[in-house]
Amino acid sequence: MRARSSSIPATVAVLACALAALAAPLAATASAPAVGPGKGLFQRAKASSAGFRFFSPTSFWNTPLAAGAQVEPGSARMVAALAAEVEEERRAASGPWISTTKFSVPIYTVGAALPTVRVKLTSPVNSPALQAAFERVPLPPRAQASAGTDGHLVVWQPATDRLWEFWRFVRTAQGPAASWGGAMERVSTGTGVYGAESWPNAEPWWGASASSLSIAGGLITLEDLRRGAIDHALAIALPEIRAGVYSLPAKRTDGKSSNPLALPEGARLRLDPSLDVAGLGLPRTARLIAEAAQRYGIVVRDGSSIVQFFAQDPVSTGTNPYAGPSGYFDGLYPHQLLADFPWERLRVLKMDLRPDA
Repeated sequence: MRARSSSIPATVAVLACALAALAAPLAATASAPAVGPGKGLFQRAKASSAGFRFFSPTSFWNTPLAAGAQVEPGSARMVAALAAEVEEERRAASGPWISTTKFSVPIYTVGAALPTVRVKLTSPVNSPALQAAFERVPLPPRAQASAGTDGHLVVWQPATDRLWEFWRFVRTAQGPAASWGGAMERVSTGTGVYGAESWPNAEPWWGASASSLSIAGGLITLEDLRRGAIDHALAIALPEIRAGVYSLPAKRTDGKSSNPLALPEGARLRLDPSLDVAGLGLPRTARLIAEAAQRYGIVVRDGSSIVQFFAQDPVSTGTNPYAGPSGYFDGLYPHQLLADFPWERLRVLKMDLRPDA
């Protein structure tokens, strides 16, 4: 019942086709095993009651929305189309969803002393700069990608303030490899979107998402759920993505829909700030999502077969804290957890549309 997430990042796919035409593509340390939620991954959070958040406090991921944030003309019609999609998924009991142990993102936080390894870039796109970024990755020996065809994995090294993310990460007889991904320096002061400033010779089509938004951004983390607060925007994937355009902060798109009501990647939604979320009687995790959607918003990151949020894949912890009556999902499937989420009360905020190259 899990969703199929994004296809190959859009610009990479375009470049691969062009090349084909021309030719007739948590935590482990050096000495310690993976640790559980709320420990290694979030060691820097102890000094702040706000909890750990990837990227700069002024990043679009982490900045609360202004009370009077402008709404996009036509917002009501776009939200109605999204709500109709959600209703279809509800009737089919297929969504909306929160990806956790499949099509999600494991985060491996590593120490400064962890030996580095080469991750081979297997994309048909020639990208020497990205391969150079993958030459010395402090990858834990037992690190695993999330299940599903996207094979996402993130390595975060606080000591160097660097992050690596991978798309279709695999382990082969010759060593670890990935079809695409990205690397970021100065993560703590970065925006959370790939661009020239991310890494030496970085390109705006880097990243494991189809929009160049880092897959570490917008992720519902185990620390968020442990603390009982999501202090950042949420990432979402949608079945229908508008073709030919994206909205900043995205840098590209894999959208294919000609429907003018389809949202582009990079679009930002906000739950009506006047809505009394506490009065909706939502399960705890659904309430936390709704509160974050009011304060920080929801950013369209990828395409998918169903509407889905992303929660941290716990593969590095050896447990599944989402499952069971005492888990973070209260013994419910994600579509049950989100059954009463007020999708119809969302608003599309003013977009900054750009043509896709």
